[in-house]
Amino acid sequence: MKTVLITGTSSGYGRETALHFHDRGWNVIATMRTPRPDVLPESDRLRVIGLDVTEPDGIAAAFEAAGPVDALVNNAGIPSIGVFEGTPAARVREVFETNTFGVMETTRAVLPQFRERGSGVVVNVTSSVVLGHMPLTAVYKASKMAVEGFTASLALELAPFGVRAKTVEPGACLTTNFGVRATNGVSPDDMFPEPYAVWAKKAVDGFMGQDLFTRESDVAEAVWRAVHDTTGQLRFPAGPDAVRLAEAR
Repeated sequence: MKTVLITGTSSGYGRETALHFHDRGWNVIATMRTPRPDVLPESDRLRVIGLDVTEPDGIAAAFEAAGPVDALVNNAGIPSIGVFEGTPAARVREVFETNTFGVMETTRAVLPQFRERGSGVVVNVTSSVVLGHMPLTAVYKASKMAVEGFTASLALELAPFGVRAKTVEPGACLTTNFGVRATNGVSPDDMFPEPYAVWAKKAVDGFMGQDLFTRESDVAEAVWRAVHDTTGQLRFPAGPDAVRLAEAR
């Protein structure tokens, strides 16, 4: 029986992905910054472990507690919307610490066992913002583009050892708490300084008016496909809006 470790499983894509793998017979190590076992079913094939991907000691402890795994799904992330001029430097660093450096460090933690065993797969959840030109996402997109580049090069480094690396690119999902977390308690006036206000409102209205959106299940299914893919495909758009963006490139 195979085991997957998934980060950021308290809600949204991560929780749905944990359920998806569990329902299909895998052992699931569900990690989250603040452990909440109540958000997932009780099962002898599912364990909840605390993990803050920005804390190196915590990463080491989590992987030691998890034991051998066959797949790592880096799902934990911080959303961010707003114009760059209105985004404090501290917020930029916070986003990169989780979205980019956190992914790198959890990946670093799992690679020795994958390489020595000659098998394993790392799936990094990025975003459909990497597929098109989207306003108000400068910082968020930069953090996810960095992971795309990291994964593409990593896949080449790991191939000689029989280890794979993939990305999953979710579209916009209205049923997650992305919007609340993306603002991080920042007022609209700070996110969209007055010179940008009219233009930013049009951009947000355009986004909310799109006709295609992604469901959590679309992302879970794409992660499942990525974990099992042996064709060499690197990127997996998830959700109809992400697929449309990928096809338009």
